[in-house]
Amino acid sequence: MTPDNSPFLELSGVSKRYGGVRALEGVDFACRRGSIHAVLGENGAGKSTLIKIIAGVVQPDEGTMRLAGQPVRFRDPLAANAAGVVCIFQELSLMPDLSVADNIGISNPPRTRLGLIDRRAQRRRTEELLARVGCEDVNPLEQVKNLPLSRRQMVEIAKALGRGPRLLILDEATSALTSSDVLKVYDILKKLREEGLSLLYISHRMHEIEELADTCSVFRNGRHIETFPAGTHSPDEIVQLMIGREMAHVYPPKPAGRGAAPPVLEVQDLRWGDRLNGVSLKVGKGEIVGLGGLDGQGQRELQLALFGVLSGLSGQVLVDGRPVTLASPAQAKHRSIGMALIPEDRKTEGLMLPMSIADNLGMAAMDSLTTGVFVDPAKERAAIQRMVEKLKIKVGDVGNPVATLSGGNQQKVVIAKWLLTEPRIILLNDPTRGIDVGTKQELYQLLRDLADAGASILFYTTDYDELIGCCDRVLILYDGRIVRELQGDEIDEKAIVAASLNLGADAKTAPASHSGISP
Repeated sequence: MTPDNSPFLELSGVSKRYGGVRALEGVDFACRRGSIHAVLGENGAGKSTLIKIIAGVVQPDEGTMRLAGQPVRFRDPLAANAAGVVCIFQELSLMPDLSVADNIGISNPPRTRLGLIDRRAQRRRTEELLARVGCEDVNPLEQVKNLPLSRRQMVEIAKALGRGPRLLILDEATSALTSSDVLKVYDILKKLREEGLSLLYISHRMHEIEELADTCSVFRNGRHIETFPAGTHSPDEIVQLMIGREMAHVYPPKPAGRGAAPPVLEVQDLRWGDRLNGVSLKVGKGEIVGLGGLDGQGQRELQLALFGVLSGLSGQVLVDGRPVTLASPAQAKHRSIGMALIPEDRKTEGLMLPMSIADNLGMAAMDSLTTGVFVDPAKERAAIQRMVEKLKIKVGDVGNPVATLSGGNQQKVVIAKWLLTEPRIILLNDPTRGIDVGTKQELYQLLRDLADAGASILFYTTDYDELIGCCDRVLILYDGRIVRELQGDEIDEKAIVAASLNLGADAKTAPASHSGISP
């Protein structure tokens, strides 16, 4: 279907403030039918407030909104859904203790003549929606909490499609997905565009914008900066619009001529069920070692095993040449070992969202902030302020709930709370997922600074560019074992992709099948 030149969604002069903070200021914005419209900006630029207003989550202080030419003002998300406005937020709305079918049908389940939920019809509908998103392998009766994060994200998309959207808003909808699921989402969105839907797409991954978007709008500091046809601005130009300044080199330089450092962390023949099949590796002092490979090849299990989360392991872990027992996170983070884990999902694994920023920052290092059996308030305040300044966390009042921060600042809090423990070994699990380019650049520099100060870093990321730009060595996992080690000039996209597919020793010269999508 050719896009209709008349906008389906129009915003005029929309503003929103929270206390003295300007979230949106006088925004004019429009989105057409049969079009994928990318919304770009740093964390805190106003993107989230924009989509919350469109979806009826919050009310604007000023301005008007039209849908299909008619003025609308949604009192809540249910009213927006009824009008065909459906959101897929980065923070999943699924209920973990309910089945997939119950989650998908929760707002409008099929009913029998007696008004009861028609379980068979609900299951059939769920199977149809799962097939539509390419997830026929998911059992509709499975509890959501038993699914991996990537599958939960696909269930969220199926749930949204089940509401029959006319305007579909996707907020970092691919950030938790595997490469195969990302391709499925691409196909789904292109088909929806052909069917005449309006799609708003928020993503920090420039290759996704290049692949999908018809139109792009850039927001900065709560203002609409520019709207332009996709392909008319280079990625560097788009980034400059987003941050309002020239973009410095994204990745800090790697140290030249570094010799082999003595291993701080050494793993020998680590095994766990069918997920880890004899992993052996070394990480030297001051070294950043990347973990690559297709998602789900044992990378996360390896880091959880090292941090004492998993039981039933075999093999040996050595720190500074001596065997250690890692039966719990408390043992892993003890000063004798000095390990920290930055988890995959900051919302559910890294933070206590209702608690204050200060409480979250001090949580992991509580034993070092106490005098006797009580927390030393002066020591705690000084430590927290030091981390806020070091990581440039935009907090306002540290007494506010950490949930009030942007995604990038929340991630900084997760990292800062573990840096307060003064770790010597840092495990990172996809730490830049869903954060903006400016914050990513700050985190890349922080990792290099920590390594230069002597930390040993094991860095798992689903972004090939991060493996190439950040890491001194890269270990590729396949089927729970390391199949190749890359270092120096060997660390390039072709070698990473070929090794990830387990193509053998000639991986360096093998043709790349990677299309810019992080696996």
